[in-house]
Amino acid sequence: MINFVLLVNKLRKTRLVQFYDNTPFSQRAKIIQEVSQQVTERVSKGCNVIEWRDKKIIFKRYASLFFIFCVDDDDNELIALEAIQFYVECLDKHFGQVCELDLIFNYSKAFNILDEVVVAGYLIESSKKVVASVTEANTLAEQHGY
Repeated sequence: MINFVLLVNKLRKTRLVQFYDNTPFSQRAKIIQEVSQQVTERVSKGCNVIEWRDKKIIFKRYASLFFIFCVDDDDNELIALEAIQFYVECLDKHFGQVCELDLIFNYSKAFNILDEVVVAGYLIESSKKVVASVTEANTLAEQHGY
């Protein structure tokens, strides 16, 4: 299960965060800070998996952004890395070449795309075409006031 998804930049500024477990709100800021610090201080040629508490932190860096998934300890790391890659490809399909500014100014779209890919902590959709068509339909509905 994916416990949370976190996108941070090199300066550890949070650009997107979504928790899927029952982590209390009072602990979330501390968790975000702790995980962001561990990931951003990691050597660039090091492993993309960090054992953290009773979970695993899986991350991948794209330009100035770190895409971070926290998964259960018994989950497959390669599937988590593939899920990160898939989410980035879906963002790229919607925004062109996605960048940090796209996430800042269009965070609702980034959340919508994430919600199409991950539901309740589980990877649900594996087709970029389906994600793109649903995202396009949502965009059209927003433009027409639905």
